[in-house]
Formats: sequence, C-alpha cells, structure tokens
Amino acid sequence: MIERRATIPFSEARQLITEHVERLQPVSAALFLARGMVLAESIYAPFPSPYFRRSGYDGFAICAEDDHDFPITLQVVAEVPCGATYNKRLNPGETVRIMTGAKVPEGASKIIMLEQSQVVEKPEEIRLINSQPHSNITEIGTEFQTGDLLLEKGHQLNAGSLSLLASFGVTEVKVWPKPKVAILSTGSELVAAGDTLPDGKIYNSNEPLLVSLAEDYGAEVVYHEALSDDYEATRARLEEIAGEVDLILTTGGVSVGDFDFMAEIAKREAKLLFNKIQMRPGSPTTAMLFEGTLLLALSGNPGACFTGFHLFAEPALRKFSGKPSSILEVKGIMAQDYLKNNGYDRFLRGKAYFSNGEYQVEPVGSDMSSSLGNLPFADCLIMIPRGKVGKAKGEEVRVWLLSSKS
Repeated sequence: MIERRATIPFSEARQLITEHVERLQPVSAALFLARGMVLAESIYAPFPSPYFRRSGYDGFAICAEDDHDFPITLQVVAEVPCGATYNKRLNPGETVRIMTGAKVPEGASKIIMLEQSQVVEKPEEIRLINSQPHSNITEIGTEFQTGDLLLEKGHQLNAGSLSLLASFGVTEVKVWPKPKVAILSTGSELVAAGDTLPDGKIYNSNEPLLVSLAEDYGAEVVYHEALSDDYEATRARLEEIAGEVDLILTTGGVSVGDFDFMAEIAKREAKLLFNKIQMRPGSPTTAMLFEGTLLLALSGNPGACFTGFHLFAEPALRKFSGKPSSILEVKGIMAQDYLKNNGYDRFLRGKAYFSNGEYQVEPVGSDMSSSLGNLPFADCLIMIPRGKVGKAKGEEVRVWLLSSKS
C-alpha cells in the first residue's frame, strides 16, 4: 500500500528547517583563513592610521620658513626611502629627499614634488622651482583615530576586510565558523565518474553538484561519498557521522519505492520534520533530526536536487554561519509563456536579466526534474504558482537570483 504523506507549503518547510538550526559558537580563525566568514565581534583601531605623518609623493620635505620666494636652493641633509626615518628635526635651509609613503621628519610642513626640482652643481644641494597649494602630507589619524570602528560584528569578511585588518597587525579574528557538512548520494545504481559504466547504471552527478554548491555557500564539506541501497549500512554510516557535522545532505531514497531507505529512516530512526512539500520538482524532499543532527534528504533527480539545495539547504547554512542570505528574492516579469497546469507550486530553472528597471525571466532548458542540461546555465528559480493555468508572457512572478552563478 502506498503511503499517504502530509504535504506542506514550501515556505513552511523552509521555516521548519531554520527553526531547527542554531548559530554555531564563535571561534578564533587565522586572518588568512577567514575570508567569507562572519565577524562575531566588532573590531576597533588599536592605533591611529596612519600612525605617522606620511609623504604623499616622491619629492623634498621643506620647512614652513622656506616656503616662499621660489625658486629656492636648499641643502639636502638626508634621503628617506619608504620604511626609513630621519630622526633629526628639519631646520630652515634644509631639505630631505623623501619617497611616497615615507615618514615625514619633524619640522617639515610640505612636500615639494620631485617634478618641481632641478639638480645644481653642488650634489648636496637641490633647487626647488615652485611650491604647491597643498602640504602633500597625510597627517596622523587622517583615516582612523585610535578606537574608531574598523569592522562591525556581523560583517562578512572579504579581501578588502583582510587587507584593512592586516594593516593594523591583526592576525586572528573571532568569527562564526563554517558549518561542517556531509554529503551522501544513495542508490545502488550510482557509479563514480571515471569507473566503467555497467548497463543500467548511471554516473553520480549529484555528488559534485552538492559539494560545489555547499562550498559556494560557505560550508566545509568533510564527507562526500556514495552509499548503496542497504538500510542497515546507510543507518550505520549516518550514526558514524551525525555527531561530527552540523548538516547532512543526502540525495535519493526519499520516494515510496521498496528501496527508498531514506524515507524509512526518517520514520523509524529520526525525528521527522516533513516528508512531502507542495512543490515541483522535489515534492518528496524530506527533513529530519537524526541523532540531533539536521538531515535534509533531497531528491535524487538532479534538477530537483539543484532546486532543493537552493530553497532549503542554503537557508540552513546561512543561519549556521550568521550570514545574510546571498540568494536574492525579487519580482520578475515572464519573458515568455509557461502555461502548464500545476497541482503544486512549480520552480523553473531559469535565466534572468535586468531591463528597463525590471528583471525579465524565462525558463532555460527542460523543466523535468531528471534533466540536468540546464544546470550550468540557470541563474535563477522562477516560481509558477499552482493553478489550472501557469504564467503568460508579461505576468509577474517570484524569482530567486542564485548567487552561486554570479
């Protein structure tokens, strides 16, 4: 007898998942390994920036007393390359040749650019032709004063963030860590790429799909492997890894067939959250708590697996790591008809482009859940609400822009 499952809207399924996700505890991370992570505490400037008066150009530092009646000839008392210092006070009648970024000596009030200088007969002297309206000196604390906020708690670290923190000597940051994820493809029909393909078998395409997506959205994939259709072996493997990861993603085995063991495990071995969603593709998507670990069992069909990850796994990863969602929901306008009858909400893999102040969207490739030829090109999901008629060209639809394709 075929099991009748209670179906829930996709929005309720998303809510149930995130309700069972708790943000991970903050950890210390080396600066060079923290890109993409979210700060768990604000960071303030430990000293002013710049912390010394800095030359803005290659040129000559002069005193205020000499800044008149050009051209003038001054005695060159030192050369100050970047990283070096002149530790005496600069006196009237003296100058130092200074490089961009070097520390300006005490007593200097302006940098005359190199282009405004002329060599004279005496090598220890220099002739300066003209002054300039600006000092060409970056003063102490021009950008940051001691105690100024550098980066606020909740900021997602990027290349610029790491550069800013490194300029203040920061080597470690307190962050919410990347969630640890295990990815298990189930099905005795699966063969690893590179192996001989026996008759009736298929290559495992969902494993690289989910590994790549999980890493794109900030997870650390600690396991990825295929499991045959064996109830006890699958249950045992889940028991081994459940305590080691924050999220388990599986594909396949969620329907109502004799070998759909993930569906059975959800009923017998776990706390079931849901096992059917009012959507196409991916209606048998299942969520459970297996020994306290959140497990999302996605469809084995690649199109449905792709859709299910973006709608359900991405919100979980976002909440684990404290990140804002990187999948943007917008209103879109259908650029072509899609008039199929839909008993459930349907999510089309599509293309989106911005034109005349609106997102224009259209399906790309097949809408079959088993199709994967459009996965390299789909950059959005288009929701076609349930009903006797789909959406005609020019009608408004809900659209999710997939940042993993940007």
